[in-house]
Amino acid sequence: MTATAAPEQDRTTQKSAPRSLASRLVRRPSFVIGAAITLFWIGCAIFGAALVPYDPFETDVMNTLMPPSAAHWFGTDDLGRDIFSRVIVGARDILTVAPLATLLSTALGTALGLAMGYFGGVFDEVMSRLVDAILALPTVVVALLALTALGASTTTVLFVIGFTYVPIIGRTVRAAVLSERGLDYVSAAELRRENPLYTMFVEILPNVMPAILVEATVRLGYAIFTVATLSFIGFGIQPPSPDWGLSIASSYGLIGGGYWWTVLFDGLAIATLVIGVNLVADSVQGALND
Repeated sequence: MTATAAPEQDRTTQKSAPRSLASRLVRRPSFVIGAAITLFWIGCAIFGAALVPYDPFETDVMNTLMPPSAAHWFGTDDLGRDIFSRVIVGARDILTVAPLATLLSTALGTALGLAMGYFGGVFDEVMSRLVDAILALPTVVVALLALTALGASTTTVLFVIGFTYVPIIGRTVRAAVLSERGLDYVSAAELRRENPLYTMFVEILPNVMPAILVEATVRLGYAIFTVATLSFIGFGIQPPSPDWGLSIASSYGLIGGGYWWTVLFDGLAIATLVIGVNLVADSVQGALND
């Protein structure tokens, strides 16, 4: 009777854990605000092209550099393109590349961290030194070197950013695995002669998921900023995309002429999205630590 009840209780606890986390998150104003901002931009990325009043790629030489007005809410750029339409549609590329890059880096970093923490020894030492060497270089510098060698394209940016964050996530996961490595459930799995892959991904992985979840949400914010930065310096998403970083790069020289609106709204879009994602990340971390 007792033996049957215990597994049932464990399953009930596992099912209630996500609900408990969700209930703690929705009680946090920072999470609600961050989620609302992030969902707004996700909605723009998905449905923006159908909602904007103008074609974001259409030029109008008779209405170049028009200030914000009732006809053009955010004004027009030096080619007469409606900035409001370009800002809304511009969310699409950055919210495609950054999340996919984060997903890639999280998957590879998790596998690397699990292996380093579980096997330890020479493997851990060698990989740790390699990770430290990579992390000694700024992320943007590593990305620039890779993009210079491989060539700039949306797909290349996705993979470069994804691989760039693998060492950071791997080190975080390794630390979490080391705290679990000596616990009884791991020793029991080894006594049962379980396959190391089973032990890592079935036994240990669920117990380090909170650390992975926090790290993934934090890296998403960094990935968004990195995509925008690379686009700004010409190594990221390429024209004719209305990408925010690319739009700022093409218009920032106009600020001196008083055409502030050509860069302000794209800059605010980047800032609000990064703030929204970071608010969600901080809330998730706080809820998991409660």
